[in-house]
Amino acid sequence: MSRTLFDKIWDRHLVSDIDARTGLLLVDRVLLHERTGGVALKSVLSAGRTVFAPKQAFAVMDHIVDTRPGRTDQTLMPTGADFIRTTRQAATEAGIRLFDLGDPNQGIVHVMSPELGIVLPGLTLVCPDSHTCSQGALGALAWGIGSTQAEHALATSTLRVEKPRAMRVTIDGRLSPGVTAKDLALHLLGRFGVGGGKGHVVEYAGEAVRAMDVEARLTLCNMATEFAAFSAIIAPDQTTFDYLAGRPFAPTGETWDQAVAQWSELASDPDAVFDVELSVDAADVAPMVTWGVSPQQVVSLDDAVPAFEDGGLDTPEAHARALTYMDLTPGRPLEGLPVTGAFIGSCTNSRLSDLRRAAAVLKGRKIAPGVRAICVPGSSRVRREAEAEGLDQVFLDAGFEWRESGCSMCFYAGGESFGPRERVISSTNRNFESRQGPETRTHLASPETVAASALAGAIADPRKAF
Repeated sequence: MSRTLFDKIWDRHLVSDIDARTGLLLVDRVLLHERTGGVALKSVLSAGRTVFAPKQAFAVMDHIVDTRPGRTDQTLMPTGADFIRTTRQAATEAGIRLFDLGDPNQGIVHVMSPELGIVLPGLTLVCPDSHTCSQGALGALAWGIGSTQAEHALATSTLRVEKPRAMRVTIDGRLSPGVTAKDLALHLLGRFGVGGGKGHVVEYAGEAVRAMDVEARLTLCNMATEFAAFSAIIAPDQTTFDYLAGRPFAPTGETWDQAVAQWSELASDPDAVFDVELSVDAADVAPMVTWGVSPQQVVSLDDAVPAFEDGGLDTPEAHARALTYMDLTPGRPLEGLPVTGAFIGSCTNSRLSDLRRAAAVLKGRKIAPGVRAICVPGSSRVRREAEAEGLDQVFLDAGFEWRESGCSMCFYAGGESFGPRERVISSTNRNFESRQGPETRTHLASPETVAASALAGAIADPRKAF
């Protein structure tokens, strides 16, 4: 019987059937961060249990930590230091690998794991974070869980999972110059809505996906969460293998050759049947920017704020509320809308390729007066590599703050904000009300668009910056 890539990974990890739709799955990797990791670990240990496979569990400091240079355990959030210290103590007691502050491999969990080769094709991987789906870009089945599920996965290396349905999104053709994976992800949300992938594992396929490097694929899979998908996945190929070769936790020697041979079989069968098939022409995708408070409230950069339309993705109430919160009116062009903040970072767009592209826009230029601009590399490794290339100086010379790695200002858990009613252009993945701080207004876009907008002091098209 023909099977999808998702079916193949599911079948290889199925310990037992619970009922017709639910299975007990083997979990290969458990990732934790300090916001929930210490709580889960302490709960396991307090119950008198041990971590079943400590060498397959990893913890990192990324969510609550400050990102200002010279940081310590102290955070802007009064309770942040407690989370950090609890996670450190529990990880030591449980015997799992911790990427602590000051560790050269510390970083945002979904950035750090791929660059170290912790996530590998065909594995199952869980983390108490909704954007764990990012790591499906490497051909793994990776999904976000809650703290209670994390306890179960730590103690048993298994989880009870209701099997999602399978969706394939085929992206034909190639993205135009200046159009990125972030723009594609936003385009999909604008076309199919934030509920478009609900209950599905989404397999991204097609010429445009095959042409992407791994970091672009990570961006695309990252925003499957905003699509309401259980997870996202991309079949591993030579691009994947080249990316993983030599990574610290990747196989080596003869084991590497055996692994690549097995990974090469991880693809949907040509006649595999998906529950849902969607298709997109990459040539239709333009640089995108959100106008509202949902990622589906998005248009191309040269469009205006839309009026409500019957039969669209929004309800009248949601549309009106978004306009009020963002202080916008229908027909207002997005390009040229003044901004006071610019942010490049998050597990969506903080990798080295993202910083390179943004720096190419900024080089030799200065951000507009009145704009506060911040760049937060996705990991300590990314930060070092960027500094080795001189990218940090490009950002600093342009007027950006250059930070340590972490989730800073992607969401408000770290306690830092651009401020009430400030209008921010951001490379993050969510633009909900107060996502980046109380009453902050966030417009999502690519790193290039963020950089161009910081220079202009208003939302700007990066294709016009050269």
